[in-house]
Amino acid sequence: MNGNGNGNSELRSAKWFAPRDLTGFVHRTAIQAEGISQYALSGKPVIGICNSWSELVNCNIHFRGLAESVKRGVLQAGGLPLEFPTLSLGESLMKPSAMLYRNLMSMDVEESIRSYPLDAVVLLGGCDKTVPAQLMGAASADVPAIMITGGPQQPSFFRGRERGVGTDTWRYADDLRAGRMTQAEFDELEAGHKPSAGHCSEMGTASTMTSLTEALGMCLPGTASIPAVDARRSQAAEATGRRAVELAQEGPRPSEVITAEALDNAITLLMAIGGSTNAVPHLLAIAGRLGIDLTLSRFHEIAERTPRIVNVRPSGEHLVLQLFHAGGIQAVLAELAPLLHTDALTVTGRTLGDGLEGAAEPDLEVISRLGEPFDQAGGVAVVRGSLAPDGAVIKRSAASPELLRHRGPAVVFENIYDLGARIEDPDLDVTADSVLVLRDSGPIGAPGMPEWGMLPIPAKLLKEGVRDMVRVSDARMSGTAFGTAVLHVAPESAAGGPLAAVRDGDPIVLDVEEQRLDLDIPAEEISRRLSAAEAAKPKYRRGYGKLFLDHVTQADQGCDFDFLRWLPDEEGQREPYGFLTGWQGGW
Repeated sequence: MNGNGNGNSELRSAKWFAPRDLTGFVHRTAIQAEGISQYALSGKPVIGICNSWSELVNCNIHFRGLAESVKRGVLQAGGLPLEFPTLSLGESLMKPSAMLYRNLMSMDVEESIRSYPLDAVVLLGGCDKTVPAQLMGAASADVPAIMITGGPQQPSFFRGRERGVGTDTWRYADDLRAGRMTQAEFDELEAGHKPSAGHCSEMGTASTMTSLTEALGMCLPGTASIPAVDARRSQAAEATGRRAVELAQEGPRPSEVITAEALDNAITLLMAIGGSTNAVPHLLAIAGRLGIDLTLSRFHEIAERTPRIVNVRPSGEHLVLQLFHAGGIQAVLAELAPLLHTDALTVTGRTLGDGLEGAAEPDLEVISRLGEPFDQAGGVAVVRGSLAPDGAVIKRSAASPELLRHRGPAVVFENIYDLGARIEDPDLDVTADSVLVLRDSGPIGAPGMPEWGMLPIPAKLLKEGVRDMVRVSDARMSGTAFGTAVLHVAPESAAGGPLAAVRDGDPIVLDVEEQRLDLDIPAEEISRRLSAAEAAKPKYRRGYGKLFLDHVTQADQGCDFDFLRWLPDEEGQREPYGFLTGWQGGW
């Protein structure tokens, strides 16, 4: 379209701006009212910048600057950048859990993309749930999209030791509870805890999801691990803006990038980096948005053939900063190439394999050779049985090897409040062989499936030197956390799952190698207890909370809303972009 309103009718935005009628007049003048000239609409692709910046989310606090870098790249390539905000999710401050609002943010992203005159979108995300929410929304809208993430923050130092935001903090918190650390020392730790913008500096959920974005082919090669404060992060944002203009003109769309093969690549990387268990429901949800049949079984199959080749906390020693200097995710993917679908299409318009050209060689300290891994098995395992008929997950790379096969008596906590009231009790009937059980903490029960799954070691055992125990719950846990924690038990207790039948003293059997998680009592007794159990009272009676409770799926299906999963029309096609012809505005 030129300044007179005639031009490239193939652009999606042309439906808004090209018509020489009242509708086109109103649409064009809405942009001109912002001080943007008619020339800016002269056949130029309109690139939306989906910004999850918020002063409530420290991980994303630097996104205003990154958005400016993206705009610079869009302008360099001849596009018109238009930034828009969406809901922003921060794991630290949102209660009861950012996971409660992941689906809401995904709807915000989807409908913003669908309803506005955008030819392509740059997704700007960082903190744990923002990345999957944006990918879910973009996948549903299926307008060409590319992601630039915020990058990990700088490491902090305490008493001369480099430390991460979460993994090390959990250890220091246990030292404080056990009397091995003073409150004054803990206050000193707090003072320098987060020294810069960016998400967690270990392989927590944020770094895991940014890494998987690169494996999915939804960002430029080599951009996943760049530190938040590194100038190369802004340069990558600029390059992303340039590529977004090309995407608007030639594609591909998210549905052409995020395929079953791309999801296999992401799962393979998840296992190789010892990544967060939170990635499992996120990938399941993304697959559901595209009509791809992904199950927990596929995760286990890939874990069995994929060794852990990255030595980063909490499954190793280093931080993501060291991983970046060792070649980043690009180097990891290059080493994993024999296990990957390297012919998978990416947002570059080329294959994943093409993007691995020039990748660094493994340094053997942070990234190992595929044939000489840090662990033979992948980081995340799936277990099933009478306690988890639909499955549960465990980060075996961050668990105690001696506890991966264990039988012990249950110590049951009815909910997080019961846990808080009794975990410090010196008279708690618990030993190191006990299995700590937390229920009422899943998608419906909590609600929102908070990160409560790393149940604290009882205070009296901490003081005896116990540092790990088997823990079982229908909750999630932080990607920075560690320990032998079985998570995402499905169905959850609030949905009538067997977790609701467990009583103190019941024997629980965990055998990760055999994929087993059993409540070792007769099946008839489990059924009898469940039949006698009272139905859980809903936590919300109105608003978004009620919508969530009425429509959220269980963890093994991604905790997405049932009505957001892909449903083709009668011809097997996607829903239209949502544009209606004719007058539809107001003065």
